[in-house]
Amino acid sequence: MRRITLSVLGTVALLVVLLRYPTSFGTSLASPPVAVNSPPASNARVADVAAAGGTTVTGSSVDTRYGTVQVQLTISGGKITAARAMQAPDSSGRDWRINAYAVPILNQQAVAAQSAHIDGVTGATVTSEGYVASLQSAIDQAHLS
Repeated sequence: MRRITLSVLGTVALLVVLLRYPTSFGTSLASPPVAVNSPPASNARVADVAAAGGTTVTGSSVDTRYGTVQVQLTISGGKITAARAMQAPDSSGRDWRINAYAVPILNQQAVAAQSAHIDGVTGATVTSEGYVASLQSAIDQAHLS
């Protein structure tokens, strides 16, 4: 009887530890999804840049196994001044959580690299690959490479 009690208590303790383990996204699974396809605050200036003489170029839509990815660039003076994911996979809560984290990083990487040679985001490999393909399409349309 004592062994059964210890086994049950050990199992309960293990479950408590596993359920309290923080996720890599820094949010609980119960938190509401963040809108990925709406412009993030860091890219709110895309329209302002375009209005100030920048050119907006939209890359091709790239279908991935989780959904479509499409990138829009704002170019001014031959340089990428802003990048924005117009579309990203959003068919499940998991997609929302991953892309709410990954898309702003991908946008920053595109502007910093001034090319489609970006690192991508660990844990968002499929979105990163679709993003790079659409980004390269937009760069080609803008004749930047």
